[in-house]
Amino acid sequence: MSEEGIPCLWMRGGTSKGAYFLARHLPADPAERDALLLSIMGSPDPRQIDGIGGADPLTSKVAILSPSIRPDADVDYLFLQVFVDQPLVSDVQGCGNILAGVGPAAIERGLVKASGDVTDVRIHMLNSGEVAVAKVETPDGRVNYAGKTSIAGVPGTHAAVPLHFADIAGSMCGALLPTGNAVDMIDGIEATLIDNGMPCVIMRAADFGLTGRETRDELEGNLELKARIEAIRLQAGPMMNLGDVTKASVPKMTLVSAPVAGGAISTRSLIPHRVHASVGVLAAITVATATRLTGSPAAKLVVAPSDGRYEIEHPTGSMEVFLRLDEAGNIKGAGTIRTARKLFDGYVYSSN
Repeated sequence: MSEEGIPCLWMRGGTSKGAYFLARHLPADPAERDALLLSIMGSPDPRQIDGIGGADPLTSKVAILSPSIRPDADVDYLFLQVFVDQPLVSDVQGCGNILAGVGPAAIERGLVKASGDVTDVRIHMLNSGEVAVAKVETPDGRVNYAGKTSIAGVPGTHAAVPLHFADIAGSMCGALLPTGNAVDMIDGIEATLIDNGMPCVIMRAADFGLTGRETRDELEGNLELKARIEAIRLQAGPMMNLGDVTKASVPKMTLVSAPVAGGAISTRSLIPHRVHASVGVLAAITVATATRLTGSPAAKLVVAPSDGRYEIEHPTGSMEVFLRLDEAGNIKGAGTIRTARKLFDGYVYSSN
């Protein structure tokens, strides 16, 4: 066991938890870095008993921060998904929930200086190449985590962290609709293959014999359903310019249905093999975008808002995302409001 601890900031970002590191504290070689992170998280092990991971994809995440290489950004952010029960670390996708903690973490670690009551942190998302802006409350020059904003899936209230995105269409697939179609047929199922910040395959829950109101546990235990969805995912990967996605964490698979709690549309997401307790930030933005595609599964079910603000329902509540539209109705940007909280700051140890 290594006796040299590694500086680590453990934070909740949105509805996820993760370890936030400075790049200079980790090995530069990706293979060495990934081996270290697997050890730190306790993977592969379904319980992650010998590490700090929480035995769930939503709590086995890593953010690596460094000064930005871009003049239009303050900090570079690399997201890594550490698989729970496999010896895999993936940088294929980004994470909008962990992104919510990047601004506060960058200020905590001195990468960005607090400026005024609210500090704008321009974040270069290395996974996709785009820049997001997080607005972090910094009264008296320190990050404030206390506030009155609540988000579904997180108890209590905290300080709001608004996130703004621009030019995220085709973040990984090269185009908003990598096949050029609003609807493709895969195994007899109508699907929208779309990427507005997160590659997603969006399908009607009803086409799988579901109501769309099933709980996470009900879907998690439906092995036949999960196998059918995975077969579709494996075919969608090459169609979305993602290649063989057998060992990849994208595309995300999202089942949509009519809203039941006053929102715009209801979702159940697989990420991709476990059922999400809520919905990812960039996946929610992508679903909202899909509702605007004539003839798509999502468009046929949406209760469209008049102001561009979409309540995306999920198993534990809903997430509000907004689409910024031009006069012609084209999407120019998107955003949401998340919260974040520092859980501990110290040293973490690996077994290597």
